[in-house]
Amino acid sequence: MAVCQVTDQTFEEEVLKSDIPVLVDFWAAWCGPCRAIAPVIEELAEEYQGRLKVCKLNVDENPVTPGKYGIRAIPTLIFFKDGQPVESITGAVAKSTIEAVIAKVLGS
Repeated sequence: MAVCQVTDQTFEEEVLKSDIPVLVDFWAAWCGPCRAIAPVIEELAEEYQGRLKVCKLNVDENPVTPGKYGIRAIPTLIFFKDGQPVESITGAVAKSTIEAVIAKVLGS
């Protein structure tokens, strides 16, 4: 599976210490827009495998990390590079919008 599930406990190891950029999808099971972009997130994980790590964090089950990054609305996608948040997108957006940010983050 290309998308990794992260928790408050595994966030530092999986995301902040990753040697490649990471896209974290902050989501919840009850969130319609989160479910709407889930297939897009899966596709991106496949397409950018090896260049971009794609993770999902359930905000209901893991309240600490979203609080740390000021998540107020979901879905929120945050791109991390070298352990730092560098870009974010809030809301269900088109795949092309996410790809434009990925290109910026990867510098391609």
